Amino acid sequence: MAQGNLKKTDPQVYESIRNEKNREHAKIVLIASENYVSKAVLEAQGSIFTNKYAEGYPGRRYYGGCEYADVVENLAIDRAKQLFKAEHVNVQPHSGSQANMAVYFAMLKPGDRILGMSLNHGGHLSHGASVNFSGMLYQNASYGVNKETGYIDYDEVRRLALEHRPRMIVVGASAYSRVLDFKAFSDISKEVGAYLMADIAHIAGLVAAGIHPSPIPYADFVTTTTHKTMRGPRGGMIMCRAEHARAIDKMIFPGIQGGPLVHIIAAKATALKEAMSKSFVKYQERVVKNAQKLSEELSKRDFRIFSGGTDNHLMLVDLTNKGITGKEAEIALDKAGITVNKNAIPYDERPPSVTSGIRLGTPCITTRGMGIPEMTKIADIISSIIHNSNEDKAIKEIAKKVKTLCDKFPVYK
Repeated sequence: MAQGNLKKTDPQVYESIRNEKNREHAKIVLIASENYVSKAVLEAQGSIFTNKYAEGYPGRRYYGGCEYADVVENLAIDRAKQLFKAEHVNVQPHSGSQANMAVYFAMLKPGDRILGMSLNHGGHLSHGASVNFSGMLYQNASYGVNKETGYIDYDEVRRLALEHRPRMIVVGASAYSRVLDFKAFSDISKEVGAYLMADIAHIAGLVAAGIHPSPIPYADFVTTTTHKTMRGPRGGMIMCRAEHARAIDKMIFPGIQGGPLVHIIAAKATALKEAMSKSFVKYQERVVKNAQKLSEELSKRDFRIFSGGTDNHLMLVDLTNKGITGKEAEIALDKAGITVNKNAIPYDERPPSVTSGIRLGTPCITTRGMGIPEMTKIADIISSIIHNSNEDKAIKEIAKKVKTLCDKFPVYK
């Protein structure tokens, strides 16, 4: 989009944006929670709707002049309902964490117990971590993965649920590479009389495309972000059964938020329309195939992939046998133009600021058009960097291969 006015008014911000654009082009981004939105989504998000206050909901606003804000919010709601087959949708949450907060606040009382996936085993901060509001306001019990297999042990989840009798069970993760069995969680929730909330922030795009099973038939509440695999703007969304619609809407506004971000909702609507296309389904299929190929190629190069592989868009790489920490690997890879994030592996003996692993994801590189042949090349590049992490000269040579790949697959053509 043209930014001549910004360049004149605030050259420092303009320069930062220009540098970010160059960074995104020049780096192979393997951060599982990031993606590149379409130009159409960029235009909607950067639109004049940023000027509009629209407290309330379509047809029930506390400000005048909301007729077009109503149009885009209704579009987003209707498209999300159709795409996910949900009874009720709220598209106003500013983030996935705020979507989760609204569900907790609407259905729980302070001191109630949550059973969620341990942050150390691939869960999310907002699933009951002690440093997060979800762990500060509610009692937390957590489940994890089997140390040998890397999979969720559903018998153990059931045992914990029977022991702790949570008011809500949360299923979802930020670093779990296997299919989530929503029916198993639903059965456990019903057995102990708990609500079930499914946080599909990472896999929403796969769910929308029918590549990962949907939690809609099983969960009382489904929360998500609209970026990541959904390839939309950064924001949140709540889907729920009709019987909970009033409680959820009331908790979002006026409960925890004021005016919704109408420009973001407009961009959500556009992204949801894109997600209803055949090309989006094919894209999600490629995301998974690329992740599985990258996992396979790294395994051939003696990298330990936690759980032995992946069913979705991401993988956890255990670097213990490579003699390098996650933090060191992140720094070395970045020098060569590979962007990843250090990540704790389940049962990690290193602190979160260091970690023994890295998390890799394929949404960004798949959006760029990279496919199976490029996964082999990227595995080679990662292996070369890790084995030459202290050799600046070698890394500079490897960086040339990264540049060639990036130039061949531009982010925005």
